[in-house]
Amino acid sequence: MPQEVSQSPQKASPALVKQATLFTDLPAKLIEDFQQEFQLNEWHKDDYINSDILTKRFFVVIEGQVEIKQGNAETGREATLDMLYAGDCFDLMVLLDDQPHKVIISPLTTVKLLSVKLDTMRQWLWSYPEFNQQFMPYLAKKMREKEQQASSLVLHDVTTRLSRIILEHINKIKFYNGTREAEHQHHLVNGLNDETLARMTGSVRQVINKQLQLWKKAGTIDKKRNQLIIKDLEALEKAAKYTQDLPNMPLSNASTQHKI
Repeated sequence: MPQEVSQSPQKASPALVKQATLFTDLPAKLIEDFQQEFQLNEWHKDDYINSDILTKRFFVVIEGQVEIKQGNAETGREATLDMLYAGDCFDLMVLLDDQPHKVIISPLTTVKLLSVKLDTMRQWLWSYPEFNQQFMPYLAKKMREKEQQASSLVLHDVTTRLSRIILEHINKIKFYNGTREAEHQHHLVNGLNDETLARMTGSVRQVINKQLQLWKKAGTIDKKRNQLIIKDLEALEKAAKYTQDLPNMPLSNASTQHKI
């Protein structure tokens, strides 16, 4: 049985705190004050993370990717509730209602996180209006994502849902600002195998694999183990049937390649 992860006592720097969406635009003095309460954590792929920790600490992803799932013990089926990337925070539900949230926390890569006591996080929200102003838009953004996820399951077929998930993934990791040669380097595998994509899509692995093979045959993607290389972004955008572009999604052309 995998060992439960213990918490690291290391302290966070102001520069790390500033990487999180919730804290980026806060005054430097406030970030320095907050930084004193954060600690650094590191989880590894396939580590067991007891969800009870969510009732004690609030987490911010600094590097890597975390899948939040729920499962049905009777059927063995699992569904992805959220996919967290650098800058994302969790668990918002526990933060707001102070109730346990029984989920499966699954690191898909080595993950570096900041964490703070849940009570401290609540106190910041009630005590600092400038922080609350950062929190509310982030909360609204996550609520819209959940609304889109729910409506997509009902209103769209698997092909549309899968293409949207891939496009949203590209959009999530576009924050990278290093050298072009190393672009998306740590996202090449990233856990997005057929099984993971099936959980995210609300489908099964065999259906996802069939669609990926069709796209590969059409030249839309190239598929190597857990790695997808997007060769025709326009084709995916067409399959996604968006009425408007994803927020901040860069314009693409057929020769553009993205690795995920």
